[in-house]
Amino acid sequence: MQTLDPAPPSPDGARVSPAASRNVDPILRVLRAHLPASGPVLEIASGTGQHAAAFAAALPGIDWTPSDPSVEARASVEAWRDGGPLKLRPCLPIDVLDEATWPDMTFKAVFCANMIHIAPAAATEALMRLSARVLTRPGGLLALYGPFLETDVETAPSNLAFDDSLKARDPDWGLRDRDAVIAAAAALGLAFTLRKAMPANNLMLLFRAWP
Repeated sequence: MQTLDPAPPSPDGARVSPAASRNVDPILRVLRAHLPASGPVLEIASGTGQHAAAFAAALPGIDWTPSDPSVEARASVEAWRDGGPLKLRPCLPIDVLDEATWPDMTFKAVFCANMIHIAPAAATEALMRLSARVLTRPGGLLALYGPFLETDVETAPSNLAFDDSLKARDPDWGLRDRDAVIAAAAALGLAFTLRKAMPANNLMLLFRAWP
């Protein structure tokens, strides 16, 4: 599964996403408010690794484990790890569509940004199944960040254009319906707890794993 948009690496191999640079601080504010003070956190589709490096540095009690199925992405994450925070773990080769790559361990939280709309529709349900398997219960946190379609909120023109551009690249890509995502989570015991409006017409959706 493709998770990394083309971006030239720096001489040390670390890639930089302008979008990740812009949204790291707003996302971090939400994570600070809802993550546990300590414990292991798994990031799905880490991409360049900027989020992983920034969050591991800003949340010293958290053991942050990045992951990505892309060889190029994992190389970029490892470049960000070099000389970075000690609690940024090696990047795992997790592909949500391949259960053989899923980790055999538990985490207090799972974080995923900007993945489910740039992936087949099956990736949403797979992410929920993976989270239901690895999150500690009760109370393990799943945090999703990105643009969504909402029946009760008018979609921004920029998000409609983005949705069209994604579908032009792959008909199975596109912004996911918020309520459909919530229903997919609920079917696996992940209770929707918070919708948080974010800059640039994005959302943070939070879920908790319950018995």
